[in-house]
Amino acid sequence: MAGQQFQYDDSGNTFFYFLTSFVGLIVIPATYYLWPRDQNAEQLRLKSLRRVHGRCLWYRLRLMKSQQSIVPTLKKAALLFGWAVFLLLAYKVSKLDREYQEYNPFEVLNLDPGASPSEIKKQYRVLSLKYHPDKGGDEAAFMRIAKAYAALTNEQSRQNWETYGNPDGPGATSFGIALPAWIVDQKNSMLVYASLSFSVCDFFLQGTWWYRSIRYSGDQILINTTQLFMHFMYKTPNMNMKRLAMVLTAAFEFDPRSNKEATIRPTDNIEVPQLIRELGNINVKKKEPPFCYPYSLKARVLVLAHLARMDVSEELEEDQRFVVRKSPALLQEMINVGCQLTMMANSRGGFRAPRLVTIENCMKLTQMTVQGLQESKSPLLQLPHFEEEHLRYCISKKYKVRSLQDLVSLKDSDRRSMLRFLGEEKYDEVMAVLGSFPHLTMDTKLQVLDDEDSNNITAGSIVTVTVTLTRKRMSDMFEKEQDSTSCPGEEASTEEAQADASKTKTKVWQNKNKGAKKAAKSKKKKLTKKKATPAPVKAKQANGNVAGNVSVAPAEDDDDASDKGSESDEGEANKDSPSERDEDSDKQSDTEVDEMAGDDEEEWEALQQSIQRRERALLETKSKVTHPVYSLYFPEEKQEWWWLYIADRREQTLVSMPYHVCTLKDTEEVELKFPAPPKTGNYQYSVILRSDSYLGLDQIKPLKLEVHEAKAMLDNHPQWDIPDTEEEDEEQEDSDGIEESEDDDEDND
Repeated sequence: MAGQQFQYDDSGNTFFYFLTSFVGLIVIPATYYLWPRDQNAEQLRLKSLRRVHGRCLWYRLRLMKSQQSIVPTLKKAALLFGWAVFLLLAYKVSKLDREYQEYNPFEVLNLDPGASPSEIKKQYRVLSLKYHPDKGGDEAAFMRIAKAYAALTNEQSRQNWETYGNPDGPGATSFGIALPAWIVDQKNSMLVYASLSFSVCDFFLQGTWWYRSIRYSGDQILINTTQLFMHFMYKTPNMNMKRLAMVLTAAFEFDPRSNKEATIRPTDNIEVPQLIRELGNINVKKKEPPFCYPYSLKARVLVLAHLARMDVSEELEEDQRFVVRKSPALLQEMINVGCQLTMMANSRGGFRAPRLVTIENCMKLTQMTVQGLQESKSPLLQLPHFEEEHLRYCISKKYKVRSLQDLVSLKDSDRRSMLRFLGEEKYDEVMAVLGSFPHLTMDTKLQVLDDEDSNNITAGSIVTVTVTLTRKRMSDMFEKEQDSTSCPGEEASTEEAQADASKTKTKVWQNKNKGAKKAAKSKKKKLTKKKATPAPVKAKQANGNVAGNVSVAPAEDDDDASDKGSESDEGEANKDSPSERDEDSDKQSDTEVDEMAGDDEEEWEALQQSIQRRERALLETKSKVTHPVYSLYFPEEKQEWWWLYIADRREQTLVSMPYHVCTLKDTEEVELKFPAPPKTGNYQYSVILRSDSYLGLDQIKPLKLEVHEAKAMLDNHPQWDIPDTEEEDEEQEDSDGIEESEDDDEDND
């Protein structure tokens, strides 16, 4: 009876197969994910951004990091070493002898498979004389020869060989372990203990990683921080900027006990109070936790110093960069918390929701943090070489420039005159930076999807506002301005020519109109006297000719059209007959039906396109790398993102939740959905677009909503009303069918 045997690989060949596969499974994916990207491409990208972003803090830090970092070199060395080991093992495996071969007695006796019994006996005698132990031969070789001879001459042995591949019959099933035997030898027991220790350490590391990961949300924000934000936003629905900064800097990301990146230095006891005295009005004496904790106070002071563009020591500068780098993500989490509270308040009664001003202050504080500016400062300070003392040139009575848009709208000569304090080189740099700023246009479309009348908004329906965002550069606005101001003389001459032509045309149109009116009066008198039969075809042709003659007029009223239609020759001025009027009305009704069918087809196509767009948006993954933000004092490269939402500014509430537009490069289409008010009437909302990086580029577009009463639901739809006679007819047909089937069965029998 066959048994089972477990054996280690004595030669170690199988272990090399296992080791080669294991190393390959590690090296190949690691190379794909960890191999450093082309450094030349990054250097070329930074070189292309140098003209605009050369003065930005993040740009200078990126250059220093790329020059000093040795991490890419170490990664390459480790991956190359792994590939060397993998190739060495693969070469070793290719040179291994084949151990497991099929047993063939003809090969043992050096015979062809079709040898005769006499040839087998003759070859056996020759090999026996050579390998017999009594003749000084090899005993193991002689045993193999004897076994092969028995397999070919003994009927039972030959049958076992043909059936099981072995002359001795079925053997024990062996399971090989791809580990060499020396690993489990008693002399090498320390290796076993070491491998067990490694497994325990690996399990411990995985548990530590899991414990740390469950403390964070999907956006890598501590869950304790999210709960802190929710507590204070519910406690203070109307939060001003000062209170908002206090809540922001109380996040647990800045607490060294919760985040190892945060640090509390011994020198903080000296340097932080100095900054507090310079800033003033920090409200240090407030004893409300966690605002009174040292980590929160330090973070708040560093954020306010960053907004005031104050210089700090080198040690505090590193901590300040850490706090500023974390702030935009934390403020986005505050916005998300505010939206969650708003939705809970809308779904439940008596639940306090944060005011609109609180959520908008979070957005403003994000802009201020990225640009390093206080709320009361001018947006012009986002540009390089602009200081507080230079603003007096801009806000003078002559120019009245208070925003970036005002600066763009100036003529080039006036702009150069106003900024003459900069010099030619600095002026070119300011214009290059201003030209890289975004200029967005926003188009809105209001409709109710999946409804018969998509333009009719009823109470309680789901309203969809499709917003199309188009991004251009401010430099495009410069080009438009130059084109519009390039040749004013030609524009003036063309305008004068158009005015003269319109005057002459109106005179001609007035003369023909007077003639048409006189002809119409005379025709009416003749028709009442004569009562003649009409000539319809000729009259229509005459009307067409007259309309073609008077097409010179730029605009026509309804009365004028009727006057033109009545102008024709004396003999062809009769009206149409009643039969032809019926034909015209039938044609008109047919055209109306065709127009309605065309409108339905257009609506159906638009609906299908919107569904396909949604499906593509769900399946398509767009990159969040859009355009680098110009920020003089932000320590990290920031991408240009936007918030888009609908709000009721009178009630200070959100109508739709803010949508974070993170993929806008050139054009983006966003759908904002919200339920229509339950009461009928006219409502005034606002579609608001806010940048998360720039000050002074926000846009507000009014949105008028006219809500009608919802249609009444029909309890008994006409299509389900079946008359009694129809039911009786159907029952009679069913009974007739049953009788016919019974008659057919009798005939078959």
